[in-house]
Amino acid sequence: MSSVVRLLGYTTLGCGCIIGRYREVATSREVAYVEEKGHTCAVHAHRRNHTIASDRQSAAPNPTTAAPAWSA
Repeated sequence: MSSVVRLLGYTTLGCGCIIGRYREVATSREVAYVEEKGHTCAVHAHRRNHTIASDRQSAAPNPTTAAPAWSA
């Protein structure tokens, strides 16, 4: 069963995945979908066109800003 949703915006996670945030018109519930999986993403739960829990969106580390283990 599908529902009518309104786009709220997009977010790019640290792993490179693009998440689309939507609000269901009938219930006002917010839903987040993986629109595109990042090329270097190793998170199995990030599957294209599947929902993702809102509280997990920021859990993936950003490999471009993480400091190397050997740095002081």
